[in-house]
Amino acid sequence: MQQGHNPKLRFGLSLDKAARPAVRASIRNAPDLPAVSYQLVGQTAPTLLTTPAVKLPKASAIVITWAEAEWAALEHVFCSGSTPMPYSDRNRGTWPDWQEDSSELRAGGPSGWTSWGSYRLVQVGAEPVLLYKSNTHLDWPGAPFLEALIERFVNEVQPKLILSIGTAGGAKPADRIGTVRAVSAGTLFDASKPPGQWPAYSNTWKAKDTVLNHARFSRLLLPVPSNVSDLEALCEQFNTQYKTAYTLEQLDPKNLNLGDPSPLIEDQTGGAASLLTTSTFVVGTTAGTYSEFVAIEMDDAVIGEACRKSGTAFAFVRNISDPVQNAALPATVQGNWGSAIYDAYGFYTSYNGAIAAWAMLAAGI
Repeated sequence: MQQGHNPKLRFGLSLDKAARPAVRASIRNAPDLPAVSYQLVGQTAPTLLTTPAVKLPKASAIVITWAEAEWAALEHVFCSGSTPMPYSDRNRGTWPDWQEDSSELRAGGPSGWTSWGSYRLVQVGAEPVLLYKSNTHLDWPGAPFLEALIERFVNEVQPKLILSIGTAGGAKPADRIGTVRAVSAGTLFDASKPPGQWPAYSNTWKAKDTVLNHARFSRLLLPVPSNVSDLEALCEQFNTQYKTAYTLEQLDPKNLNLGDPSPLIEDQTGGAASLLTTSTFVVGTTAGTYSEFVAIEMDDAVIGEACRKSGTAFAFVRNISDPVQNAALPATVQGNWGSAIYDAYGFYTSYNGAIAAWAMLAAGI
């Protein structure tokens, strides 16, 4: 089985969980996230609402995300988009006026798991929306805990829609870094069964694309600022840390880590397209592994399963933060290079994903 896309790499752990730090990217071309001109597409900025402590508030929709770079982009687009956000904020661990959600923790979790996550309430158009940064994952502390979090959302927040957004690994060689794909279905990887028997969870919720299709929407997006010079520097840092001698052409076949001048935002909600959720480290490769899926990540199918039980609508908006990897390279190298690219550019790919999620909500749930 191929190893691959695991969020733990993004928190500095290696594939075997040894005490080997992930590459900390050093790139020169690191612009701020731009101020968001909501009015370009006939909209207004989200309104910040008073967020109660202790008890989760009612909301029409929940937007849940995971890692720190994703959280920074979510904060920027939904809470503080009137001013630019510096690249250095991509690793921030706290944001003003977010509340910690540590009530009624499920018993049996690991000692390091001390809260479900953090949350903040905003209004998008006429609807209250609960933003949620989750500390609760499929791989840690485990599926029962993630399922319990979604059950709390359903019972306490009573949303019409749960929208999971964030970074993901590529599944198709054609998808460059920064591609954003939205779907209403997730398939759960199961190494003990052939792909045709993997469980899939879907629903019929379809986003309204009036804002996404606005003639000026592309002006809100930020092309991922990767360039050959910075990728060469990142390759050198990678080889120094891991004592290897790979060329950029080996680590980045077909220039997949160069972002498109116009980022691709593709809404496939309401259809049959599915992403792949894994509880182990799985990577898409240039050999076309898992190319029937739109992306590879580590939470969403479990969310879909829990939502389907309650009849709550759900969708997933995932940005490609680390494209498919060179199938000729060892699995560990594939994973470590994907981690380095994520660390350098996940802040930017997450911004475009957050903008796409905001546009869907602004059009109406």
